[in-house]
Amino acid sequence: MSDLSQSHRILFFNTLAFIVCFACWTLNGVLVTFLNDRGIFEWSVVEIGWLLGIPILTGSVMRLPMGILTDKFGGKPVYSCLLILSSIPLFLLPFAYNFWTFAILSFLFGMVGTSFAVGVGCTSVYYPKEWQGRALGIFGMGNSGAALTTFLAPTLLTKFSESDPENGWKWLPVIYASVLLTMGIVFLIFTKNKKIEAAPKTVSQVFKPLKSVRVWRFGLYYFLVFGSFVTFSQWLLPNFLNVYHTTLVMGGIFAAIFSLPSGVIRAYGGFLSDRFGARKVMYWVLSSSVVLSFLLMFPKMDITTSGSGITAAKAGTVTEVAKDKIVIGDKTYPIAVEDKEAKHSRFFPSKKSWQEVVVEQNQQVQKKDLLAEGITQIHFEANMWIYLVLVILIGSAWGIGSAAVYKHIPDYFPNEVGVVGGMVGMLGGLGGFVGPIIFGYLLSTTGFWTSSWMFILAISLICLIWMHRVVVKLMKEKSPEYAKDMDRKH
Repeated sequence: MSDLSQSHRILFFNTLAFIVCFACWTLNGVLVTFLNDRGIFEWSVVEIGWLLGIPILTGSVMRLPMGILTDKFGGKPVYSCLLILSSIPLFLLPFAYNFWTFAILSFLFGMVGTSFAVGVGCTSVYYPKEWQGRALGIFGMGNSGAALTTFLAPTLLTKFSESDPENGWKWLPVIYASVLLTMGIVFLIFTKNKKIEAAPKTVSQVFKPLKSVRVWRFGLYYFLVFGSFVTFSQWLLPNFLNVYHTTLVMGGIFAAIFSLPSGVIRAYGGFLSDRFGARKVMYWVLSSSVVLSFLLMFPKMDITTSGSGITAAKAGTVTEVAKDKIVIGDKTYPIAVEDKEAKHSRFFPSKKSWQEVVVEQNQQVQKKDLLAEGITQIHFEANMWIYLVLVILIGSAWGIGSAAVYKHIPDYFPNEVGVVGGMVGMLGGLGGFVGPIIFGYLLSTTGFWTSSWMFILAISLICLIWMHRVVVKLMKEKSPEYAKDMDRKH
């Protein structure tokens, strides 16, 4: 078997295992929503946010040590142990009886989220530099495991609960645990181990790359593009249920429509990064995230506010008050009447304005006194299908961006892919952890679901501005010839 064929074989098993792990990692997005919706557990919005985020926390903070272990021992033993051991808490999840037991078991099976750091190290060691973007992009397609969960899990939960409404849900984590265990055994049998051949390093040498600001900048990019993908893979389901009143199954399909393209397109992001340079790709991704999150942050709303009123042109006595006019002496003031038959736009914000009389007949008024109060009503339907299309577009941009971020790591840190990839992955995973919690608090504070997109807009702007400042600084410091080659080297 040729070296490239062997590499492709390893890539296949790495990606398959990552799909399984990612499906398990995002399980709570569907399961917690279902259990709360059916009244099996009664959790607050904040508690739901924590349960959605806890597995993401484990899979995030443990990526760095798992990346170090992968560099040291190779991908096969680390990946196999991860798959097999993580199935245990999933087998135990049906025995959870309150928030804390559910949270503890979620924390433990969240270890499957570290599969990304393990898989990156295991994949990159098999490929030459010119293949890194495509290989890691294809591996990153394992993100689509989230789509499998959001698409299949609601249907399975509904089916299992038909015969046993209280306990039918317990079959789902058992099925997931069984698949995870099977995948671990398959990986142990059918893959070969390979690790970076390098002299043993001290602890300080291992962590030395983390002193580079570049690592933390890449981590912030990944916090946005990957963390947001993970968060919305779970957050969109309750979003559609509450805002658009979809069924659990339909909401799951919509969430899957977001997750699947975002995960699959990651391979295309790797190809684009190899061909045009990761920097150009990230410019496009971050700019798209800014524009799309701005469009998504407007909620369904009916806002009534003060409009243009009518004031007296001169002093006098009100001689006539009607619905459509006010007469003061010899002067008549026309009043705009509310059009109750006016139809709102299904796609764009619309407004209507009218005036309401605030004076009475025979009342004495002075010049500039208010005669009729102006009222303006703004209505926005936030059409569900437009919302879904925008969500798919921003998710696809994030998928491309995820591949672009990881294109840099083997170039800059060829002998520390595991530790640097683990650190960047940890920061990205933390975005998936804090996202549901922050969104839960924002929802409780503001009362509307699209407050989450305001947070995304702020992070997108910070990333874009930081990256642009770095680019401008490099172009000032280096020669024009260097600037042309910047995408490849920086």
